[in-house]
Amino acid sequence: MNPLLHLDRTLDELDPPRWPDPPADATRLVRTVHALRRVPLRELRAADLRTLVSQGVALPYVVPLAVRLLVEEPLLDASFYEGDLLLATVNVPATVWTLLPELAEELRAVVSALPKSAHADLPRGAAGEIGRFIARRQRNS
Repeated sequence: MNPLLHLDRTLDELDPPRWPDPPADATRLVRTVHALRRVPLRELRAADLRTLVSQGVALPYVVPLAVRLLVEEPLLDASFYEGDLLLATVNVPATVWTLLPELAEELRAVVSALPKSAHADLPRGAAGEIGRFIARRQRNS
């Protein structure tokens, strides 16, 4: 299923089962993730996508939306720092990329084209994470 064809639907609709309301004592993050599952895909912002990707929620649906943004602006500052959405996305489990091979290659091409100087302002270890994501293509070819 192409998630970009279902932008009017929510993750609760696309990725069953629907999640119940979070417990009364849930953390802010848990409440946020539960709430984001009820937002139509077209209304999810970059910060929302970073949260969902980082938490591993409905990845086959949110990763394509994240990649769409990253193709336009690879070092997008979604909420914490420049490149936070990119780092969350390149760290998605390989099993998800197996379901989305064209998007994986598209993101690898974008990331590979970044100058090494673009990594300078990213958190420590980010260049290695990006390098591992790029290297997956060579191992799987």
